[in-house]
Amino acid sequence: MDEIRHDVLVLGSGLAGLRAALEIARRLGDSISIGLVSKVQLMRAHSVAAQGGTAAVLRTEEGDSLELHAWDTIKGADFLADQDVVFRFVEQAPQEIYQLDQWGLPWSRRDDGRILQRPFGGHSYPRATMAADMTGFFQMQTLYDTLNSVGKLTRYDEVFATSLVVEDNSFRGITAINLSDGHFLVLRAKALLIASGGAGTLYGFTTYSQTVTGDGHAMAYRAGLALEDMEFIQFHPTGLVPSGILMTEGCRGEGGFLLNKDGERFMERYASQKMELAPRDIICRAMVTEMQGGRGFKQEQGLGYLHLDLTHLGADKIKTRLPLIREVCMKFIGADPIVSPIPVSPVAHYSMGGIETDINGAARVKGVWVAGEAACVSLHGANRLGTNSTAECLVWGGICGSEMAGYLASDAPLEEIPMDRVRAEEQRVFGNLLQQKGNENPYQIRQALRQLMDDCMGVYRSHDTMAKGLSVVRELKDRFREISISDKTRIYNTNLLNVLELENLLDLAEVTILSGLAREESRGAHARTDFPNRDDEDWLKHTLVTRTPQGPQIDYKPVAITHWQPVERKY
Repeated sequence: MDEIRHDVLVLGSGLAGLRAALEIARRLGDSISIGLVSKVQLMRAHSVAAQGGTAAVLRTEEGDSLELHAWDTIKGADFLADQDVVFRFVEQAPQEIYQLDQWGLPWSRRDDGRILQRPFGGHSYPRATMAADMTGFFQMQTLYDTLNSVGKLTRYDEVFATSLVVEDNSFRGITAINLSDGHFLVLRAKALLIASGGAGTLYGFTTYSQTVTGDGHAMAYRAGLALEDMEFIQFHPTGLVPSGILMTEGCRGEGGFLLNKDGERFMERYASQKMELAPRDIICRAMVTEMQGGRGFKQEQGLGYLHLDLTHLGADKIKTRLPLIREVCMKFIGADPIVSPIPVSPVAHYSMGGIETDINGAARVKGVWVAGEAACVSLHGANRLGTNSTAECLVWGGICGSEMAGYLASDAPLEEIPMDRVRAEEQRVFGNLLQQKGNENPYQIRQALRQLMDDCMGVYRSHDTMAKGLSVVRELKDRFREISISDKTRIYNTNLLNVLELENLLDLAEVTILSGLAREESRGAHARTDFPNRDDEDWLKHTLVTRTPQGPQIDYKPVAITHWQPVERKY
């Protein structure tokens, strides 16, 4: 076992993690040692896949406003967003855009030289700040290049965290496996930021990289922290069929159409004002309704789809504004969107829920903060508006970095770590799991889990499908106890890594389905066929799930309503 000490650990090297590390380094310089822990190579974090843009109010003199962005976000969230959080977000987001501009990010530009913004679903004004259709990639590059010029940073690439060590409700450290040499590590620090991303590979048809397995969520849950609003899983309307690769909402922001097999722009029936730029939950339900009504296409493999049509935009616009989309379509389906429509279907894309935090990103354990998709600061409520996610990563990366810098500057102690807990975790991983000789194949369990989530927690759900799903997940958890890992070595054991990820996903699947089963209403991305209406009287509240010896326990907390009362949601 190797012991490593730092002042602060950042778990996750995506937008939120890099932005927080940079803020800490800017404020405290070389006086603080930062450990950046990632299970992938640094620029392989899933944030590089963000395409369409980052929301921010940059044009108040041309008609946009902070209040309008806040209203769009709260209405888009089906009024489950905490409104004090939303206002802090919209106020901070423009500063993040201008800061990235100063750090050298190559934003797309208007003819007058100002930063270009395009329309996006649910937004009343074109405020999706863009770098063509590779916004996340350029943001990651800019943050990492800037981070390299300041601070005292140690990278731990390809290091997989297995547990969060908490004692007396105070952070002590994390345990991890160095994949390159198989050593078991204990990393001690005064503070931790969890910025480990979402849990989208719960699903089979998903836009996520296969490395996005909810590791931070699961570690926090097992350490006693609450998971909030996990029933709200966002489906993006335009996943490329059959792979699920994201076709950015920027396609529709630039004027793309959604068509059924009869050539109709069917959104006229569902959101006549916004059409293809309605919020994602509304469009996904419309698409499923069209396909269930026999107005969709069908692949030979049985996958249903509709058409995303860009052909009318012209070659110049597609090559300039959507070059990555064109490249992906040509490589993966052999079709050029300049001349052919794109086959798309709703695809699992984002977790509105996550680890519960306060407005500053602080968790209920002293010394722990959470930012980005791993967190539930209650910004997105029941449905996230496109481009608010990368903005959230930047905003709360900055906020958490600032809060953590203040905490570290106040002579926060490096607490003793209970080594018996660390040794027990090492035995669990390299003894119990690795040496176990059962008759269950973990890859068959993972495939069954993903198919189950596609079936029972899709765009539409019901009591019967979710109850069956919960039962099957618990059967899969029982089967997991009888698995066997073929590779018994330690060095770069991807079999062991996949099993640890599966363990995390099974815990999160149980929490997600249980939360959805309990919420007897339809709100945002949680659409129930047996409770089709929103119920503000009984369900205007956040779901909290904590782990107990008896299993997951559900509780609730109120939504912060500071400006607007809920109204009917029309587009």
